[in-house]
Amino acid sequence: MDTLTERERSAIMARIRAKDTRPEMAVRRMTHSMGYRYRLHRRDLPGAPDLVFPSRRKVIFVHGCFWHRHPGCPNTRTPKSRLGFWVPKLEENRRRDLRNRRRLYSLRWRVLVVWECQLGHLDRVARRIRAFLDGR
Repeated sequence: MDTLTERERSAIMARIRAKDTRPEMAVRRMTHSMGYRYRLHRRDLPGAPDLVFPSRRKVIFVHGCFWHRHPGCPNTRTPKSRLGFWVPKLEENRRRDLRNRRRLYSLRWRVLVVWECQLGHLDRVARRIRAFLDGR
């Protein structure tokens, strides 16, 4: 049972951002400090990737584990109430992400997904990003 009223829950959910989230900002700062330059949220590409490197034809998505259903992650929990709402919503997010990645691949873009939980190990994420962008 939800301990908040419908109005309180709505106010909390309205504050959840799609862009400029803390995990995304951490990846942006890290990538910029490594010397890479990028564009943000190109809406002409499937899924409007968080970081776009046009000359390299590469994109990075920064996904929240809960919202994008990171497989095997403890943050990928299913809410206990309103399952009829949450399960289809979260599954559709996962399917949409897969469709967008496939569309990007078909347009000859390379894709890297950085998960929110991985940001606890910034050195590992930095190595992954550098290897991805430098083509290793």
